[in-house]
Amino acid sequence: MNKAVLRGIFVLLVLVMTIGVGLWILWRDTETALTRQLPMKSAEIFELAEGTPTSLVAKAFVERGWLDHSLYLRIELEMNGLGSRLQAGAYEILPGESLRELLDKMSKGRIKRYSLTVPEGVTVEALRGTLTQLPGLKVALADVPAEKLMLELGLGDGSPEGQFFPSTYFYKHRTTDRELLVRMNRKLRQVLTEAWATRISDLPYTSPDEALVMASIIERETAAPAERAQIAGVFVRRLKQGMKLQTDPTVIYGLGAAFDGNLRRGDLERDTPFNTYTRPGLPPTPICLPGKEAILAALAPAEGRALYFVARGDGRHVFSDSLTEHNAAVRTFQLGKKPSP
Repeated sequence: MNKAVLRGIFVLLVLVMTIGVGLWILWRDTETALTRQLPMKSAEIFELAEGTPTSLVAKAFVERGWLDHSLYLRIELEMNGLGSRLQAGAYEILPGESLRELLDKMSKGRIKRYSLTVPEGVTVEALRGTLTQLPGLKVALADVPAEKLMLELGLGDGSPEGQFFPSTYFYKHRTTDRELLVRMNRKLRQVLTEAWATRISDLPYTSPDEALVMASIIERETAAPAERAQIAGVFVRRLKQGMKLQTDPTVIYGLGAAFDGNLRRGDLERDTPFNTYTRPGLPPTPICLPGKEAILAALAPAEGRALYFVARGDGRHVFSDSLTEHNAAVRTFQLGKKPSP
C-alpha cells in the first residue's frame, strides 16, 4: 500500500474521530442544557400558543436564559420526536426543574390548573374580593357595580347575592372572572333545580328562588349540619302562621358596612328591606351563598312544633314550642341565669 493511500486513510480516520468527538461533545452539551436546573427562584409560567413553531419556542427559552443555544432544543425535539407533540397551554415551571421536565409536561398537555374553594355562607361581595386575589385569573369585572353584575354576565337583572354555588372549582391560566362566575351560577341553577324537584308538599315558597332565600338564612343560622332541617322547620312554621322570621343574620346583612360586629336592640328596630324583625315574610334576596345541604333543608324541613330557637354557645341551639319556653332558654343560654325552680 503506497504512502498516499495510507495518508488518505489516516486523514479519514482523523476526520471520523473528529466528527465523533464533536458529536459526543454536542450530545453532552445538549444533555447538560436539558437536564440542569433552570435558573429561577420562584415558579414561572410558560405559555405555548396554538401553532407556535419550535423555532420560536427555542428562541423564547434562550431569551429567558433557560437555554444557551436554540440548537440544543432542536436536537432534543428531533431525537425524541417531540416536535409535533408539544401541546398549547400554560405550563408551570418550579424551582429545581429542568427544561426536559418542562418538555415532558408540554408533550403530555399537563397544563397549569388552579383551584378555588368557595365556602358556604360567604357573601357575593366576599367572593368578588377573593376573585381579585386569585393567581392566574384575569379580572375584568372588579369595577362592575353589584346591581349590574348579573346583567354583565348575561344572567338577567336580579341581585347577584346567592346566585353562585359554593364549591371547589378548577381553572386554567388566564381564565376570566366572567367565565368562573358563569360556571358557579350554572352549578347553582343545576343544584337548585334538582333539589326543587324533590321538595315536600305544602311549602310556603312560590319558586325555587324563594327557597334559595330561605336556604341562605339557614346557612347563616347554624354551623351544625344536623340542625339545618330543624331550623328550616321553625322558619317554615313561622311563615305559615304569619309570624315574622325574626332572624339576626338578615338584620346584619341589611346593615351592611354599618354593622360593627355587635348587634344591638336599636339595630333590630332599624327598618331595612332585610330586617325580618320589622318586616314579614322572606327578605327580598338571599343573604349569602348557601350550600346544597342548606338548600335541601329548606325544601325538606323537619316536622315538629318548635317556633323558636336560641344559641347554646357551643354551635348548637335549643328549640322551643312556646314563647315561655323560649324566654327561659334565653335567660339560661344568653343571659347566663339559672332557670327558676
